[in-house]
Amino acid sequence: MKGLRVVVGTILFFMANVMLAQSGEKFKVALDAGHGAHDFGAVYHGHIEKNIALAVVLKVGKILEKNSAVEVVYTRKTDVFIDLIERANIANRADANIFVSIHCNANKNTAACGSETYVMGMSKNASNLEAAKKENEVITMEKDYKQKYQGFDPKSPETFIGLVVQQEEFMEGSIALAGNVQEFFMKAGSKSRGVKQAPFMVLHKAYMPRVLIEMGFISNPDEGSRLDSEEGQQAIAEAIANAILKYKKEFYGTGEGDATVKPSQKVENIKTVDSPAVTKNTKTPEVKKPEPKLEPKPVVVNTGVATFKVQLSASGTKLEPVPSNFKGLNNISVANEGNLYKYMYGETSSYEEAKRLLAEAKAKGYSSAFVIAFKNGKKVSVQEALKQ
Repeated sequence: MKGLRVVVGTILFFMANVMLAQSGEKFKVALDAGHGAHDFGAVYHGHIEKNIALAVVLKVGKILEKNSAVEVVYTRKTDVFIDLIERANIANRADANIFVSIHCNANKNTAACGSETYVMGMSKNASNLEAAKKENEVITMEKDYKQKYQGFDPKSPETFIGLVVQQEEFMEGSIALAGNVQEFFMKAGSKSRGVKQAPFMVLHKAYMPRVLIEMGFISNPDEGSRLDSEEGQQAIAEAIANAILKYKKEFYGTGEGDATVKPSQKVENIKTVDSPAVTKNTKTPEVKKPEPKLEPKPVVVNTGVATFKVQLSASGTKLEPVPSNFKGLNNISVANEGNLYKYMYGETSSYEEAKRLLAEAKAKGYSSAFVIAFKNGKKVSVQEALKQ
């Protein structure tokens, strides 16, 4: 049943992309500036997360709005507090194609630095769970949050499990978008901490590909100053905007299909309530030591013929493509984009065989794996590859 749900979700995702391209509708991007009003987010050295997040969101939106094919939806454009579930529902009601939540990171170890982008999912990694717990704790600022979130406890990892039931329907698009963000951050000179999974409540109810971006550490004196500067914010905004536009180009091409259920048809009606002021909170995820930079082996692609592979993961850590590093899977290839390594399993010109490889990868524990396609040495959308 789980495998069927993954296949159906992937089919619906591509059908939605096709219909957008055929109808001429604008590509809708929902931008979410984290925190706001009495929820300051992380505060270090005079740098305030809520202000930086909003400044960057407005800059990203300004860049995207120059593209006539893109429409931008904001969860907030001023210093106001928005409930987490309402942030997602703003995107749902607008039938946004993607949801991008923008934040700053922080750590008691002021040497911690770099950017990371999260997709919705359950993780056993302690630092990932800690990051999600810190962000999710903002719901305690909302009135009647226990009733609104049906008993969810942001301090209890066990209650996170219920958040990931619907994650697979949008996993492929989310990982692709997150990978693009990290790629352009690295091009802008930022250290990549990789694409990660964690159960963020703000992503849970957004019925579309969605990511949460940690732009960098405001607790780091140098990085904090860059995040709080006009020049630094503009560079970050350009990187995020370019990542979004690349995603649009990759996933919203031509093809044929039928309409799918729109996010607005799934939206939950939430009563707006006033929230009491509380103390400022800070994030304290663990710090990873930087990995050495090694040259990956090139990806081999059959020129002129579309081929399919299964992307297992993407991170800033370089691994040798041997079975012992990939739960016994062989025929592993690596693609390098800056400091981001994308690990792929298998290679075939048959989409049916690619789906079999995907099922095999998921059975090995790669629950967020998905099929990707190449043609003439370049990555293309799966629907374009199926036209051959």
